[in-house]
Amino acid sequence: MEGFMFQATVFLAAAVIAVPIAARMGLGSVLGYLAAGIIIGPLFGLVGGHETAELQHFAEFGVVMMLFIIGLELEPRALWDMRHKLIGLGGLQIGITTLTVMIGAMILGQYWSVALAIGLIFALSSTAIVLQTLSEKGLMQTGGGRSAFSVLLTQDIAVIPMLALLPLLALPKPPEMVLAETLERLNEGGQEPENAAHEAALSLIDSLPGWGVTLLTIGVVAAIILMGVYLTRPVFRFIHQARLREMYTALALLIVVGISFAMNLVGLSPALGAFLAGVVLASSEFRHELESDLSPFKGLLLGLFFITVGAGINFGILFGQTFQVLGLALAIILIKGGVLYLLGRAFELRGRNLWLFTLSLAQAGEFGFVLVSFSGQQNVIPPEMKEMLLLVVALTMLITPLLFILYDWLSNRIDDATEAPDADEIDDQGTVIIAGIGRFGQIVNRLVRSSGYKTVVLDHDLATIQRMRRFGVKGFLGDPTRPDLLHAAGLKEARVLVVALDDFEASARLVAFARRARPDLHIVARARDRTHVFRLYNAGANDIVREMFDSSLRAGRYVLENMGLSEFEASELEKTFYHHDRHSVRELAALWDPSIPTIENKAYIARAKELEDELQTMLLTQLEESAADTAKSKASA
Repeated sequence: MEGFMFQATVFLAAAVIAVPIAARMGLGSVLGYLAAGIIIGPLFGLVGGHETAELQHFAEFGVVMMLFIIGLELEPRALWDMRHKLIGLGGLQIGITTLTVMIGAMILGQYWSVALAIGLIFALSSTAIVLQTLSEKGLMQTGGGRSAFSVLLTQDIAVIPMLALLPLLALPKPPEMVLAETLERLNEGGQEPENAAHEAALSLIDSLPGWGVTLLTIGVVAAIILMGVYLTRPVFRFIHQARLREMYTALALLIVVGISFAMNLVGLSPALGAFLAGVVLASSEFRHELESDLSPFKGLLLGLFFITVGAGINFGILFGQTFQVLGLALAIILIKGGVLYLLGRAFELRGRNLWLFTLSLAQAGEFGFVLVSFSGQQNVIPPEMKEMLLLVVALTMLITPLLFILYDWLSNRIDDATEAPDADEIDDQGTVIIAGIGRFGQIVNRLVRSSGYKTVVLDHDLATIQRMRRFGVKGFLGDPTRPDLLHAAGLKEARVLVVALDDFEASARLVAFARRARPDLHIVARARDRTHVFRLYNAGANDIVREMFDSSLRAGRYVLENMGLSEFEASELEKTFYHHDRHSVRELAALWDPSIPTIENKAYIARAKELEDELQTMLLTQLEESAADTAKSKASA
């Protein structure tokens, strides 16, 4: 127990010290965790050896939980919708990288089956590091971030056929040899009966031929899917009857740990089993409960995983064969980076997005550890190669945060214009111009078009325009704030301009320009909040719609109805609130000063309080009058 407490104290102290420093320096949490592992492991020797290896197996549950949570966010239908990127971009990356690395390994003198296994190992990237860093830097929703996620998802799915393929690359041991080795291990280790049963199960699996292991892989995957579909709902209903919050957490952990144990038992990746289970459960009503229960464990264990990777780096081999190890690590990064760069250009990524896609995926991944170990167990790679491959995998992962720093450096030197596709030539005009065709603009466009009026749609996002064209809605690619595009879309003849942009500043600039160009134009603008309303009001918008205002009013009306008011009474209160709020916004807009923070504008705050009191008085008076009218009606009846 003392040893365990010491190890826990060292790991937690290293994380608490190193990670905030790395984050403050702009290096990201992942590099902080890796640096902490190097400091307490190879550098000072506070941890290491057998304890660190055992802890790394425990920490791998962070990766398992991360894949499970990713699966929860991806319904099977979403995977089907992503099939073109998954099969195209992701499939090509795996195939081309595997082939390129395989050829390189064969040039260095490796047998073809060993070279193919090495190619498969290094075709994968680090889901844990990349997704963590993309989320921290807010890059997940960029074109490069989405493309990187698609490739990572393809790689995670591809681990299943890789694990099924690897046993076919080596001849199986004869069953009598496997049994003899198992008995020898049992006699030497003095295992308990339950461990002996585990060893016996493993020996039985080892004795299967290559095709038998492949069939077993398929069977286990099918079992996970069937249990996810048919077993989880009855179990959740049973747990719900206990009315104990901690039972949900226990069940969530049971699902992940149980799947991991089953997958380990047959020599498969527990992370991929968890991912499949997550996808199966993504459409269930328990999805959010599972996600919230596991998120704290995922974050802590994932950080622990990165520390163990840093602590487990074998500096003996690194210092003994420095040039060979560094050369192999850099060669892998250059090969993968080259393949990713060419594929990114082929799939129309440019500028920052292209470099983000290239540099974020150029490393090997945590599944590389799994494939190296599995390849060793299946006699696909020689034992002396295992340590070298593990070191190269770890070293490329250690270099990854530096690649993100290189991306930041390149990003600051790339002009935005290099990323923007050429604007479309606008060959159509309408009486209504809609700038921005996101969720807000789409609804406006559908209503106006369905009512028989012609619209012209402008948006700067290529994917959005292409998606709308698939549904038969013609749109034009380009920045809606550009005067030339607005005039080409018919600004001089249009009757209404709808400004539905997400960008706070861009929408205000667009309204101001349109008002100067067309004083008689009616402008309907989307606003994020009251401050945005005031900006748009001062810029010249006629009708300003807060994006959440109407839906919030409807929700409030439903609340009132369920508190005992009639539908008529709730509707009348909703109308009163609506008209009073519009009046209040106009009054407050006259007092709003962009040069003074709202909380320091005393005149604004005083009037806002007065208006809120007026609203409360109006609504309570209206309720009392309604109650009196109801009482009179009942008395007369």
